Amino acid sequence: MQQHLELPTTGFLRLNQILQIIPIGKSTWWAGVKSGRFPKGVKLSVRTTVWKVEDIRSLIKTAGGEAISY
Repeated sequence: MQQHLELPTTGFLRLNQILQIIPIGKSTWWAGVKSGRFPKGVKLSVRTTVWKVEDIRSLIKTAGGEAISY
């Protein structure tokens, strides 16, 4: 069962939080980032990447309620 995630106004989201909103797999997300379909993340460390909430909101708005999938 998926929980509804309330997006904060500002800040950053980790990948597991994004995938609760956009139901796709990790590899699909990373392929979309590489192709430019999804926003690039911000590297906090070698193994930690986050995305700006504003970029994720924009992605959702641009999709206009369409299913984001491949």
